[in-house]
Amino acid sequence: MDQNLKLAIEAAIEAGKEILNIYHTEDFAVEFKGDNSPLTKADLASHNVIMSHLKASQIPVLSEEGKSMSYEERQQWHQLWIVDPIDGTKEFIKRNGEFTVNIALIENQKTVIGVIYVPVLGELYFSTSDIGAYKVAVNLEDYSIDSLVKAGVKLPLERADKTYTIVASRSHMSPETEAYVSDMRATHGAVNLISKGSSLKLCMVAEGTADCYPRFAPTMEWDTAAGQAICEHAGFSVMDWNTKQPMLYNRKELLNAWFLVK
Repeated sequence: MDQNLKLAIEAAIEAGKEILNIYHTEDFAVEFKGDNSPLTKADLASHNVIMSHLKASQIPVLSEEGKSMSYEERQQWHQLWIVDPIDGTKEFIKRNGEFTVNIALIENQKTVIGVIYVPVLGELYFSTSDIGAYKVAVNLEDYSIDSLVKAGVKLPLERADKTYTIVASRSHMSPETEAYVSDMRATHGAVNLISKGSSLKLCMVAEGTADCYPRFAPTMEWDTAAGQAICEHAGFSVMDWNTKQPMLYNRKELLNAWFLVK
């Protein structure tokens, strides 16, 4: 098995442990970054754990909580990790459990490894371009990377309810998204609309519990890279709304365009 996949899985799970230690206390102060997005000590603790693991790969890391890298430096990177130590900090603060740890490996702007860990649920999604995409439950008291990979269930899964299902952001439901949902109702008739936080929306499409995820509001590369890997390796697409092509990474502009997952 790819050693980089093992490294990413271990980094995500160990970061998840640190996050849960803080999540289950009352002691997490909330600060605000320059773009008014929230930051907690759990974000920083997760970042530090992930960086301590990924350094063994000697592959550069682009992390939301890491120092800002100039494009002049980044454009030399044909391989890099893209990391979100906590995707869904707002959901973390609300204590609704809908936050994830996201780690992706990018080669020549394309996703080759994706790892998403959901600490509160103990669920792990992982994928590579070679083996496909999988989901597995994690026993934090007794886990090994090899056993997790062997126990993983390949995505997508079959679902009983075939009603067309759209998953959308819990915190960023834009008017354009509402219009898209209305269009889908006109096309498909009955439509289930589910609201979720963080990269769980991409995971829902990858595992087959949702048919699509329209995102017509701002996101950054670290919000989507791991989820895109898992979706693509499960047979789905994450299309840039402007180019109608799969989203690429390590761009000069780290702000994503609108996109559609289906």
